[in-house]
Amino acid sequence: MNRFITAIAIVTTLSIVQGCTQLAQVKEEPTMTTTTHSNVAHAEETNHSHPATHTTNHGEHGDDHADTSTSTQAKLTTTGVITPNTPTTFQIEVRDQDGNAIAQFDQFQEQIMHLIAVSDDLQIFQHLHPTYNGNGRFEVETQFPQSGNYTLFSDYQPTGQAEQVSVLKTQVAGNNLPAAELNWSRTKTFNETIVGFAPNQATIRAGQEVVLRFNLQDATSYQPITDLQPYLGEKGHLVILRQSSELTRENYIHAHAVHNTPANQVHFATRFPQPGRYKLWGQFNRDGEIITADFWVEVVP
Repeated sequence: MNRFITAIAIVTTLSIVQGCTQLAQVKEEPTMTTTTHSNVAHAEETNHSHPATHTTNHGEHGDDHADTSTSTQAKLTTTGVITPNTPTTFQIEVRDQDGNAIAQFDQFQEQIMHLIAVSDDLQIFQHLHPTYNGNGRFEVETQFPQSGNYTLFSDYQPTGQAEQVSVLKTQVAGNNLPAAELNWSRTKTFNETIVGFAPNQATIRAGQEVVLRFNLQDATSYQPITDLQPYLGEKGHLVILRQSSELTRENYIHAHAVHNTPANQVHFATRFPQPGRYKLWGQFNRDGEIITADFWVEVVP
């Protein structure tokens, strides 16, 4: 944005009904998203009715999880102008549908909350783990390298309930940058690691199961890596987002690595709910260094 307010309180409230179901699209529930900017004489309200896609694959075929859906509300706040490359602290409050603080959360993938922050043009990606301060309140500090609109996917699991995904919005002041050209390469180098990406089928169709395979090699020796370690309790982590003018939870896919793959390969089985362009961020732990490898795919009807 060319001009930005001097004080901002971003509040996004979502009614989310989502279960963590194996390779399945969860049932559809209405979601209300309200964004309010202080000192601005308008508020935007958008009704969305989305089935969020959340796939969990702990083996080649995986285990189904019961749908024990519930409703939560997540509120994101920060103060001051958010500018590029400047540390910013976010507070996230999680409450039940009656507005009462949810105090107890279960860990999954070794964390209480996973916060995926992306620019709306999908050029910037961050995977954050907010600190839990009790009484439903989380806090995290981060900074964004460029101006623009950002969407934050907050992934958490209240004790005794299904895993939830809240979609939050924020803005970073400054001039919007020109759209970057999409990189469709299937082999890229990230620091000292060459990552090759290969779906198990040439054409990816909406609604059909596909296995997304990542092959990791050392960039110096060109040999398969031998120092891959677990990341967040699994062999790898994968977030997928559908390119859209407005990012919503319908666009969000969180997949887990399957078991029993070669030492230098990480596979993820999932489904893409709609046709379109999707960006993938695979994350891998190479001897303590987290490698984030991004690729694009086209999904057809």
